[in-house]
Amino acid sequence: MAMSTSRDAARNGRTPRVVVVTGASAGVGRAVVRAFAARGASVGLLARGRAGLDAARVDAEALGGRALALPTDVADADAVERAAAAVEDAFGPIDVWVNNAMLSVFSPVKEMKAEEYRRVTEVTYLGCVHGTLAALRRMLPRDRGAIVQVGSALAYRGIPLQSAYCAAKHAIQGFCDSLRCELLHDGSRVTLTMVQMPALNTPQFGWVRSRLPRKAQPVPPIFQPEVAAEAVVWAARRGMRELKIGWPTVGAILGNHLAPGLLDRYLAWTGYDSQMTAEPESPDRPDNLLGPLDDDRDRGARGAFDARAHASSETLRIATRGRALRLAGFGLAAGALLGYWLADKPRQ
Repeated sequence: MAMSTSRDAARNGRTPRVVVVTGASAGVGRAVVRAFAARGASVGLLARGRAGLDAARVDAEALGGRALALPTDVADADAVERAAAAVEDAFGPIDVWVNNAMLSVFSPVKEMKAEEYRRVTEVTYLGCVHGTLAALRRMLPRDRGAIVQVGSALAYRGIPLQSAYCAAKHAIQGFCDSLRCELLHDGSRVTLTMVQMPALNTPQFGWVRSRLPRKAQPVPPIFQPEVAAEAVVWAARRGMRELKIGWPTVGAILGNHLAPGLLDRYLAWTGYDSQMTAEPESPDRPDNLLGPLDDDRDRGARGAFDARAHASSETLRIATRGRALRLAGFGLAAGALLGYWLADKPRQ
């Protein structure tokens, strides 16, 4: 099947693409599946929830791609390896691997449990490691391929109430730094990109474990998951080191470099309310920490914040328009943040 598809693609003047997406059933992963499928890719779909996986497969096929749904817990390295083999058996060599699967717990550290840290780490960090290892086993001998890690501004700047998730994203950042050096040392043409995301309108806020008194929300300003998906597709094609999406992401990263203590205090004052809506949370709401929710529902890519979410990102536009615009945009952001920091310093 893969050989025939390659010949057909060559006749049509299009290079075939085989993509694996973890966390493919909902949220950013679901949007990424749609974005690649719309470009004719064959996509391996890895996630735990069967209903979302089946719906993602239907989405991909309706958009002109092909898809293989593979129920997988990325915390299980052997399961990830089996899924990678199944994708290559069905579609041929994997060109792009996107590590997106994640878990989180909204809770103050003093109320967290050790097993919750373990589970978030196993899925969000080690799941990324397992996916990367499975991709490297296939890409390194061929000396080609792209690995994209779905990161976050929180990979640089931790915030209150999400310590397990922030720590896992920090770990991914350190892992990528090490691996990137090794790929350069070896002269490998396999690319590694981490896309640092802003707050996104995804369904996760209704299913992650939470001890908050009110319903969780992404910290505004909020962006649609399709913005993240376009960034992932572009990053896979270009192979750049890192891509930061949204001025809030750029600001948080630069601000943390310039004035981390100021950010500590700012987040102490604002970081609780900004992560909660006005609606009370149900203390017995089910969550997906230990397994997919058992209600057999497809949750799609978007969450409950459509009315407040931006459908585009100026930083993504700048990033895709060339180096000069990128440097100008980030220079302006750095200058604005430096001015804010200096203005806020107490006078002697």
